Amino acid sequence: MILKLYLQFLKFGSFTFGGGWSIVAQMKELYVDREKSLTDEELLDITSIGRSLPGTMIGNIAMLYGHRISGFWGGVACMFGMITVPMIILIAITTFYAAFQHDLWVASAMRGVRTAVAPVILSALMGMIKSAFKVPPCYVIAALMFGLYFFLRVSCVWLVIIGAILGLAVCEYYERIKNYDVIA
Repeated sequence: MILKLYLQFLKFGSFTFGGGWSIVAQMKELYVDREKSLTDEELLDITSIGRSLPGTMIGNIAMLYGHRISGFWGGVACMFGMITVPMIILIAITTFYAAFQHDLWVASAMRGVRTAVAPVILSALMGMIKSAFKVPPCYVIAALMFGLYFFLRVSCVWLVIIGAILGLAVCEYYERIKNYDVIA
């Protein structure tokens, strides 16, 4: 199982461009849609925790997913699988940076890759939004968090704390007052 996890994350790290969100989209396709080893909600939880921790989002997500499936060594396997190819590419790029720096073909190829990645990221985001917002107040909380972040520049730490408090309040309301299961 450890080797399988390493190879899956090696593939993610090798063929997914655009950063953490595009890798989350690939994880969703494999683990949620095909294998059904995760639900949308579980992937969202792992992503939320990985995004909230210090370090790279996708490194945190790889470690969390691997640990969930095969313990500590599963997490290590996913993490190393994720970073192996990008690390080799970064070593090559930093070694030959001066030669690539002003190359028109390389710059044009990177612009093309960025345009291809945007729809993949948007698709993953839309799927996660659908699974995250179980009740109407969630949309209001998301809009509030968006406004606080983009217009008032509130720290992400405070947004997570405020979001958690508001989420608890919504669950309390729906579970106790309306007798409605928000969690399931």
